[in-house]
Amino acid sequence: MEKLLLTGFEPFLEFPINPTTEIAKALNGESINNYNIIGEVLSVDFEKSGLQLIELIEMHEPDIVISLGLAAGRNCITPERIAINCNDGPVDNRGHKPNGEKIVAEGQDGYFSTLPINKMVETLQAANLPAKISNTAGAYLCNHVMYHALHYFKENKLDRQAGFIHIPASHALAIEKNIPSWSEEDLLKAVKVSISSL
Repeated sequence: MEKLLLTGFEPFLEFPINPTTEIAKALNGESINNYNIIGEVLSVDFEKSGLQLIELIEMHEPDIVISLGLAAGRNCITPERIAINCNDGPVDNRGHKPNGEKIVAEGQDGYFSTLPINKMVETLQAANLPAKISNTAGAYLCNHVMYHALHYFKENKLDRQAGFIHIPASHALAIEKNIPSWSEEDLLKAVKVSISSL
């Protein structure tokens, strides 16, 4: 069995619930498609989250890294195509607001996901789960950790896959916010289907 590191994020900004937290916890220790899942939850903190992810990679030595993030307002599962070398957006949970600085000073401008994102979308759609590729992961923490994983594997010449999947809000979160939402069961199923496509 190979190892798959699956990360979610803690709640952030005006969102008191982050469904990726529960998905990472729920799938921790599960086996899907010949992968043992290691589920972990990252801080919403520009200073910490990338380093946390690298520490988890070095600790677990996974064959694949999939990070999950909440994209409140999106109505389908969206594997991300690219991570850019830029921190921007609103404040993190520590109160820090980035201003377009580079994630890695001498890093390349961007990295394409090494996950099979086209196959992933096709597999999700075949399971009647709306999905499409996203061409922007933004410049907030989701982009930040995706960039960190891809940069780490490239710099260390490790032939391992990494990428990011944004998911819609859960119904529980949509009760508080007027946004599109999925049931927790369908969100969990979508992540399982995504892993089955690897």
